[in-house]
Amino acid sequence: MSKVETAPSPDTAAEAAPCFVLTVERGIAHLQMSRPQAMNTMNPQFWRELETSVDTLQRSGQARVLILSSTGKHFTAGMALDMFSSGITMDSSSVGGRGNIALMLDDMQRAFTKLAELRMPVIAAIQGGCIGGGVDLICCADIRLATRDSFFCIQEINIGMIADLGTLQRLPKLIPDALVREMAYTGCRLPASRALTHGLVNETFENHDAVLAAAQAMAREIASKPPAAIWGSKQAINFARDHGVTDSLKYMGTLQSGFWDPASVTEAIEARKAGRAAEFPDLPALRTFTDPPQA
Repeated sequence: MSKVETAPSPDTAAEAAPCFVLTVERGIAHLQMSRPQAMNTMNPQFWRELETSVDTLQRSGQARVLILSSTGKHFTAGMALDMFSSGITMDSSSVGGRGNIALMLDDMQRAFTKLAELRMPVIAAIQGGCIGGGVDLICCADIRLATRDSFFCIQEINIGMIADLGTLQRLPKLIPDALVREMAYTGCRLPASRALTHGLVNETFENHDAVLAAAQAMAREIASKPPAAIWGSKQAINFARDHGVTDSLKYMGTLQSGFWDPASVTEAIEARKAGRAAEFPDLPALRTFTDPPQA
């Protein structure tokens, strides 16, 4: 098992503890929020570590699936109260200051969008409260598992704000529009039982350990499949979610022409005949023009 702990920022003593611990074992990545004493709230360091961790996973190709989990009583209580006391300001006193708010939000939204666009499925394992920014976060996952005592809340309206990091854009693609409006307008808690009924979560479990065990079992099953075909399937589903059937079918033809891999098909069939586990290569590491030249 490899373990990566994002180096903490020296900005403030409050940010001394890492917000996440990232591990990768046998093709399964596990990104776990690690500040239970602060209810895993989202401070400035949270955003830096999240983006760094997601970039690491996107580029390495070693992981085939990601489990996103947390620690303590609650998954996350959302935005930290001191979020805007560390040099981050929302200046509404001038036109330029208000314009900068949009750029700042774009920066924060980017971290969640990178999670949603990972070239692997993301399984969120949720316990207790998933509040405010936590709803934005789990909407970026492909699959959501939760404890039976968990709940979801668009908390922003309760403190006089509009939810602005993706909940109002992604949640209506997951549950009925009227239910999103109820949550967004009232700030009510959506209990796990109702979240299950409406499809926000795939399944509920007795406790946190059971949720993590189920997430691991599902991750192992996904990791046993050819990662390129999983990646292509995710792209096809995401495209179909945002486009009509005709355009999605045309996109599917283009997608399949790029992802069709006779070697993986042959290996899958031969492994099934032989009653053995199939073996597929990892996705190649991703390099960009911003990377330093290789030796």
